[in-house]
Amino acid sequence: MTALSDNTRGALFMCLSMAGFGINDGFIKLAFEDLPLAEAIAIRGIFATFLLAMIAWSSGAFRARPGPRDRRFVALRTVGEVGATASFLVAISQLPIADATAVLQAAPLAVTMAAALILGEHVGWRRWTAILVGFVGVVVMVRPFTDAFTLWAMLPVVTVCFIALRDLITRSISKAVPAALASTVTGTTITLIAIALIPFNGWVTPDPMHLAMLATSSGFLVVGYLFAVSAMRVGDVSAVSPFRYTVLLWAIVVGFVLFGDVPDTYTIVGAALVTGAGLYTLWREQIRGRSRTAARAPAHPFDAPRLAHPEPDAESVGRTRYSAP
Repeated sequence: MTALSDNTRGALFMCLSMAGFGINDGFIKLAFEDLPLAEAIAIRGIFATFLLAMIAWSSGAFRARPGPRDRRFVALRTVGEVGATASFLVAISQLPIADATAVLQAAPLAVTMAAALILGEHVGWRRWTAILVGFVGVVVMVRPFTDAFTLWAMLPVVTVCFIALRDLITRSISKAVPAALASTVTGTTITLIAIALIPFNGWVTPDPMHLAMLATSSGFLVVGYLFAVSAMRVGDVSAVSPFRYTVLLWAIVVGFVLFGDVPDTYTIVGAALVTGAGLYTLWREQIRGRSRTAARAPAHPFDAPRLAHPEPDAESVGRTRYSAP
């Protein structure tokens, strides 16, 4: 049986991650209808952190001893995750899930742009054009020059910036730090911050239905956390990131089934521009992949490798990407 390439595995991980995040959003938005924001996030975080800690413990992730460099990067990644989580959850408490999620589809373009500017990944003029088209799509969805514009619509844009920070930092964390450990640190931090905000946001005693919704939300959140970390560390940023667009399908379905939301024309047109631009960057990555030599990469970024990997030397071990357990 032919082995899957790193980029193919990364794409599959990203699709699973987006399914987890999309369903999680629906359940926590339901909880927001009755519970204060900080309380709902804190309760969900307790469930999620417990699950993440159990996964980390069972996989031996707690035995890892990250060095000072990795600890700094994990801390920076946590800042990005906290910012992305806070801004997006506030956004979906005020906006339809599909609208907020559609703006978020600019994240792969932002990550591709940042990867070019910061990590030095090659991005040609065609993909720069796609990035520009994608951001035009964001402007269409945010609609800043219409009466329908609200400041709440800018929160998903803030989320995009935090996601770009988070994903680029994730690329810099060495394979010595398991995905489960990084995710547990993130979940614990978000939970503690939410608990600290409860006195300022209020408390409503949750009933069993609220707890069930938040427990379900946390389960899907854990799926999103683990596979998001693994996806960005297994595959190339520019090849894996476009598969974030699958979350838009989940957002539309979840929003319609749970809340009866139907995206309007601005959202549909803007999402089409952003998604089209992102898919174009994926196609350009495939074209670039065909021009690579067999010694450097597969002929197609989503094909399984055709050559057996040679015995690694000390330098190649240092460059090996982390694979999820």
